[in-house]
Amino acid sequence: MVWVPGGSFVMGDDPHYPEEGPPQTVTVKGFWIDAHEVTNAEFAAFVKATGYKTIAERNPPKLPDAPPDMLVPGSAVFNVPSDADPRWWRWVPGAHWRHPSGLQESIVGRDHEPVVQIAYQDAEAYAKWVGKELPSEVQWEYAARGGATALPEPIDAQGRPQANYYQGVFPVKNLNSDGYIGRAPVGCFQPNGFGLYDMIGNVWEWTSASGLRPDASEPVKVIKGGSYLCAANYCARYRPAARQFQERGLGTDHIGFRLIDTKKVGPAS
Repeated sequence: MVWVPGGSFVMGDDPHYPEEGPPQTVTVKGFWIDAHEVTNAEFAAFVKATGYKTIAERNPPKLPDAPPDMLVPGSAVFNVPSDADPRWWRWVPGAHWRHPSGLQESIVGRDHEPVVQIAYQDAEAYAKWVGKELPSEVQWEYAARGGATALPEPIDAQGRPQANYYQGVFPVKNLNSDGYIGRAPVGCFQPNGFGLYDMIGNVWEWTSASGLRPDASEPVKVIKGGSYLCAANYCARYRPAARQFQERGLGTDHIGFRLIDTKKVGPAS
């Protein structure tokens, strides 16, 4: 874990979308936070020790008028639209953390990628097991800014991607300029000013903050940071201020998490 010293910052001062503002000055106490997202290997250790089964492995969603293919355990998976299937998201039976896009995909050999297909309750269960907790939205955004006055840029001075996001025309053409067509192993890009990896891009991350989305089928939580599916032409949410609202009981193949530890004493000054 990495110690993030306390301080003040202007939260929501990058108003790409109405839900990110209005800007407000917030003061944060110091805290420890995971240097990177929880990985497949780390989550596998939890499952081995406890026998835990994720929401996607045991419960079909409780949705009114759900079609038959959504009445079996599984999860939401991104789909490149085509004339034959114009959907961006599909419900895939058997999709869960070991098989993020369905049974045809395995995480074998991908220990260091962030674990995905994790519902909010799954992240809470893991946090309880390791004696940590999910960050608040304020803590997460403060950490993502890396102590810098200027917001971190997703490209360097030579135009090279500095995070795992979607280059090209979403959702039909990914140029793959960052070297990763999907999730990247944690820590592949330079850390921010606090020494934290992948605070923008790679996978969205759960926070403990509640949100409001009128069309949601159940209570929602705020997710932060964007993912490998965020593109400049569509959502551009690979930014610290970006926020999105996700149903608590639904993981996808681009949502993961990292944790904080408020009980651990900070370094001596």
